[in-house]
Amino acid sequence: MGLMIEGEWRSDADRETTVGGQFVRTPSKFRNWITADGSAGPSGSGGFAAEPDRYHLYVSYACPWAHRALIYRSILKLDDSLTVSVVHPVNNVEGWEFSGFPGATEDHVNGARFLHQVYTRVEPGYTGKVLVPVLWDKKTGTIVSNESSEIIRMIGLNARQLGGIGNDLYPEAARSEIDAVNEVVYAVNNGVYRTGFSRSQAAYEEAATRLFGALESLEERLTRSTFLVGEAITESDWRLFTTALRFDPVYYIHFKCSLKRYVDLPNLSRHLETLRQHPGVVSTIHLDHIRHHYFRSHLRINPYGIIPLGPRMDWEPEG
Repeated sequence: MGLMIEGEWRSDADRETTVGGQFVRTPSKFRNWITADGSAGPSGSGGFAAEPDRYHLYVSYACPWAHRALIYRSILKLDDSLTVSVVHPVNNVEGWEFSGFPGATEDHVNGARFLHQVYTRVEPGYTGKVLVPVLWDKKTGTIVSNESSEIIRMIGLNARQLGGIGNDLYPEAARSEIDAVNEVVYAVNNGVYRTGFSRSQAAYEEAATRLFGALESLEERLTRSTFLVGEAITESDWRLFTTALRFDPVYYIHFKCSLKRYVDLPNLSRHLETLRQHPGVVSTIHLDHIRHHYFRSHLRINPYGIIPLGPRMDWEPEG
């Protein structure tokens, strides 16, 4: 899938890091924060004040990490004040590319053909993965962040100042519990990749066992409440949702996450459906992008790029 090395795109470079056959996710590099007054956040440098019409998102409809940001943009009514560019779902020879697929767009801000050109616009000698989502500052012409968990949190905390509505998805009184639940949720978010990108039987079995242990933990947790942290939707729910949505149509087959289907976990299935029907969410779901991305991009796993005919989701539109 390619990698940037000293500012040059290398389609032949292996972007996945493994230790003993186990997939190891490398950290995101750009970690600045939007804050109410432009002061520095928990990481990075300051200068990124929360203002409407200042910021832009680069996303893939296919990517679960980017999907989080699109959901926040939609449910917090930021569609008009936080602009967006959408890449082609298939990430192969030169990585993420703009346009050329229904629903994909051009780069509305920098006019790049490939997302890696946005990265080198900021850091000409950049080495590393070219990830989505990217939060771009149109005022200073730089990347604020490419860490999805921090992007959604800063959007949520500053939604009103960014031009949207307030909806406290990270309430102060519940933050320690949300942070603890997020650790379990991350074991699912990252666990599907650890399972699917394993390069040995032992690594696969260890990853799959941990993944389903985390899922069972969340399934049991949902016997006690409607949502993961009580009776109101929080950040934890949306962090799980984008992985849950892709589980049966993609991860169960493509990544061999096959001990159980998501639909076989009744509390998690109920939770997924409740979130899917939340106002503003359906418009962010693009299963055509999702299927094309996974089955046509990961050619080591699916070398002929064959997209399976099923399973079809009960809520999936005809055609």
